[in-house]
Amino acid sequence: MTLSICSTGLVLFFLFSLNSSYLWWALIYVIVTSLLSDPMAVVFLKKSDGRLEEVGRTEVILNTLNPTWISKVTVTYQFEIVQPLIFHLYDVDTKYHHIPVKMLNLKDQDFLGESSCVLSEIVTKQSRSLTLNLHNKDGPGGSRNLGSLTVHAEESIASRSVVDVVFRCTNLDNKDLFSKSDPFLRISRIVESGGSVPICKTEVMDNNLNPIWKPLSLNMQQFGSKDNPLIIECFDFNSNGNHVLIGKLQKSVAQLEKLYQERTGVNFVLTSNSGHEKVLKGQLFVDRFHEKEQFSFLDYISSGFELNFMVAVDFTASNKNPRQPDSLHYIDPSGRLNSYQRAIIEVGEVIQFYDTDKRFPAWGFGGRKPDGTVSHCFNLSGNETEFEVGGIEGIMTAYASALRNVSLSGPTLFGQVVDRAAQIAGHSLSYQENKYYVLLIITDGVLSDLQETKNALVKASDLPLSVLIVGVGDADFSQMEILDADNGNRLESSTGRMATRDIVQFVPMREVQRGEVSVVQALLEELPGQFLSYVRSRDIKPCNLPGAHASLSKSN
Repeated sequence: MTLSICSTGLVLFFLFSLNSSYLWWALIYVIVTSLLSDPMAVVFLKKSDGRLEEVGRTEVILNTLNPTWISKVTVTYQFEIVQPLIFHLYDVDTKYHHIPVKMLNLKDQDFLGESSCVLSEIVTKQSRSLTLNLHNKDGPGGSRNLGSLTVHAEESIASRSVVDVVFRCTNLDNKDLFSKSDPFLRISRIVESGGSVPICKTEVMDNNLNPIWKPLSLNMQQFGSKDNPLIIECFDFNSNGNHVLIGKLQKSVAQLEKLYQERTGVNFVLTSNSGHEKVLKGQLFVDRFHEKEQFSFLDYISSGFELNFMVAVDFTASNKNPRQPDSLHYIDPSGRLNSYQRAIIEVGEVIQFYDTDKRFPAWGFGGRKPDGTVSHCFNLSGNETEFEVGGIEGIMTAYASALRNVSLSGPTLFGQVVDRAAQIAGHSLSYQENKYYVLLIITDGVLSDLQETKNALVKASDLPLSVLIVGVGDADFSQMEILDADNGNRLESSTGRMATRDIVQFVPMREVQRGEVSVVQALLEELPGQFLSYVRSRDIKPCNLPGAHASLSKSN
């Protein structure tokens, strides 16, 4: 089967082989008339609530046990979520052959078998192909082998599109009392739940009501399709992170291109508490719109690049006694996850598919170890020489064990953890390994080493490393906004050195809980872009690409 993957969508191609012994069992009642099937494959995407959403069907292939379908099924690839795929195969009864496959009632067809995988399991293969065993609906455990299904993914050419745009605004409303607004733009895409996820933002223009921003790059991975609506918001920047909305509007990339071609602007609107929309005099213009083709995130992943997951957990006293229900570290006997456990599982479950050995470094910081010393980077496993654990379950086990053996202390320091992660990433780089590291820091408190952390992050910005920070609890996280470079300005070290790129993404869990997107979506949305900024800054090209994509390596 061929699954067509664009970062807007993947195209799935299917190759099916029936086990002959199964065919005898399944089709014994028609053995007199035929020994062959007329198979059709149906692809479902399993949603977060367990529902199966049908995304496509192949054509029916007549009289065969080993069909290769021509039809392609397009599936939208989203890095930031786990996308389980379910494949059902049916033998279509002869009397329905004249009916278009989309109109067929599946209950009227003979079920041949099913298989499942996660979309990222396909795209991480160098061949972008995955062969799956078929089983009956009772699951793979107790059933015989019913044949196999090979699924091949192909990325659409459109998904390599990158659009460079220059935005300009005029006559913005002033939100400051003693000076002019400090505006920046934030662009978000609308997700299935109805919420929105930020995908990029401009730098901040100080004291300016008619700003022209630096060029901004939008890739297909971010906006999905040129026709998908994007939310463009203009904010007045505040250093405490409480930015004031100046106005917003909704346009697709195609509509932005039209604004550029027609040299026209569009007015911002502002919605009142009563729901009334006020059209503002402030307008948005597109001064430049240039579309080009580049290697995609999936090009690198399928050529052998890995994402290696790391995690660091806050063991400072502000989390409160882990044995008490009001503690952020409280492990509920009912199985309900605390915020730390949720963040580890939700982020780890996405990234683990991009890591071949699934051995994850796991640290704690701000805790008092059994020997009485306070450490700001200790192994969660309790083993002084072994900082890695096996899989997400290994992290969860080590975390629970550390809560029993490590006392909460303080202060909240990130510097040593970032340095340790950078050391591992630097070691990998020195051996020219195709690995990119993702450090998840989960914290509840205010940083006590802001400048030291900035120094560590500036140094790490040259390395294959991104840092994801989840804020849990109700603390003041304004310092995290600084690390996230939310004002568009790159971090600066105490020696004046500037970060070569933005490697930090911060999300307070309380804000996500009030919205309709998950923590993992909000955190991981920028990660493919950060990965691409690293490989492009070093002119690293994917190797061993399929022939159809190899021509890019000559043109890039």
